[in-house]
Amino acid sequence: MNKAEKEAITSYMIPFLNLEKHFPLLPDAKKIAHQAAMMGLTEKELSSRRNEIQDIVRKAALELLQEEEVMDWFPKLPFKPNDSLLVFGDSTADDLQGWFSILSRVLDIGIEEAEFTFINSGLSYQTTTEALRRIQRDLLDHEPDWIFVSLGLFDALRMKALPDRTLVPLAETWENLNAIESVIRSVTPNPPIWIIPHPVIPEMQKETNLFDFTISPEDLFQVQQLVAGKTGYLVDPMAKRFGTPAERWHYLSDGIHASLSGQRITAREVLHSLMAR
Repeated sequence: MNKAEKEAITSYMIPFLNLEKHFPLLPDAKKIAHQAAMMGLTEKELSSRRNEIQDIVRKAALELLQEEEVMDWFPKLPFKPNDSLLVFGDSTADDLQGWFSILSRVLDIGIEEAEFTFINSGLSYQTTTEALRRIQRDLLDHEPDWIFVSLGLFDALRMKALPDRTLVPLAETWENLNAIESVIRSVTPNPPIWIIPHPVIPEMQKETNLFDFTISPEDLFQVQQLVAGKTGYLVDPMAKRFGTPAERWHYLSDGIHASLSGQRITAREVLHSLMAR
């Protein structure tokens, strides 16, 4: 296995390729031995890496909890002790060491008396159109109390084979977001929590060339504006949480996905946004 292949498996396949969510009707997709085989790994290798990720998430959560300011936010959070929290999203949510995993650990450790239920309905690389197709199974059927929406990043991508258009037209993204909001309001009286897509770094995309698509800041800005215009809680409406301009160490090598540093910043920004309203 060469260096590029190892990076692809360690940085992308293991954190983002959660096969049981891609193939929910296939019983064997839930078995770790079969998941490992699909990735070209042994069961031991996959289990070991996932355990490492859990340790990384716990450490990131503890680092946030060491911040006195963060601890002061807990009494102001809108959640009730037995609430269920669901994220409906793309890779930004599906990442095993992503902001939702960190947030879950922060709340579990920081609010000992609470018994939250956390549901990760993120599915990597999905657009708002693809997310709508699974909204019954992955959102409505869970009947959550609180819903985070972390979508839009991949609506703005342009396939290298079709560079003259974004994958999802902006008007369709707008309609999809409205439809998602309508569904959310039918299942819970609590307002949606919208995670504005973080910026991308084009130079890093060119350096790695991992995908058959690119995402430009100009295309993404229009999607960010749509999400920031929604009603409910808005997390980082100016999309500046990674700096202005965005700093490279908050990203994986592709310049699209957030690194652990970026994910921890997003988790912190979520807490701050929920407290500040």
